[in-house]
Amino acid sequence: MSDLPPRPDVVPLGDGPAAIAGGAWPDRQIAHVLRPELQSFAAEAPRARALVLAGGGYTKLMLDKEGTEVALWLAAQGIEAHVLVHRLPGQADGAGGVWPADAALQDGLAALAHLDALEPLPLFLFGLSSGGHLAGVLACHAPGAAGAVITYAPINANHRHHKYPPGKPDYPPAEKQAFYDAWPVGLAEHPHGVPQVPLFLAYALGDRSVPVQHLTRLLETAAEAGLDVDAHVFGRAPHGFALRDRAGSHADWSGMALRWMERRMGVG
Repeated sequence: MSDLPPRPDVVPLGDGPAAIAGGAWPDRQIAHVLRPELQSFAAEAPRARALVLAGGGYTKLMLDKEGTEVALWLAAQGIEAHVLVHRLPGQADGAGGVWPADAALQDGLAALAHLDALEPLPLFLFGLSSGGHLAGVLACHAPGAAGAVITYAPINANHRHHKYPPGKPDYPPAEKQAFYDAWPVGLAEHPHGVPQVPLFLAYALGDRSVPVQHLTRLLETAAEAGLDVDAHVFGRAPHGFALRDRAGSHADWSGMALRWMERRMGVG
């Protein structure tokens, strides 16, 4: 791996200064976002495109581990990839206030609008950790997407009325908790948060950061509603396995996801 970070094409999605990543490649993180943007990685003869959504608990963005590295891997497979650098709910907005609870959703919708104006290609949402929650939320707004890949994501059990484990404290800042409360993904009693696009889900059975109940609750809804869902639970995988950790039973999860995406590209 080169010591120099990749240089994507950057597409601003709003006004203000560009976000500055802290740390060194390949472990850069973004802790403050004033202007949303897409960091885009082209693919030769692209056969699909992906909106990549990195995690970081809505308090930062794991730019390289769950963004840039995923985008580079997708581009090498012929899937052009666009990493969303989105604003973080409750974070200072640079004007004396804070970003609202739905700031990340607003930026995701702006990204979808930008991608929709490009040459038509099958579109996938590809989210990891909290980025997987955002992928699930955006999937509810993109019924024409080819599918969403959601990996070790806190999709519903952070909602204040559906917490697992029960009694878990609210997440600060208040705007972050409010976003989880507004958008639980995959619960039948909150139908606005039930994606109607095909889903590929990958979770770790022993994950203490994101318990597997996030997944099993969605599966109950999927079984009742007849949703198109492929789900995988790996018994020996850590939280945050992304593309680096290959030591457990999840070693080929990305290959499984790619083959699923390839099947979805041929539908319709």
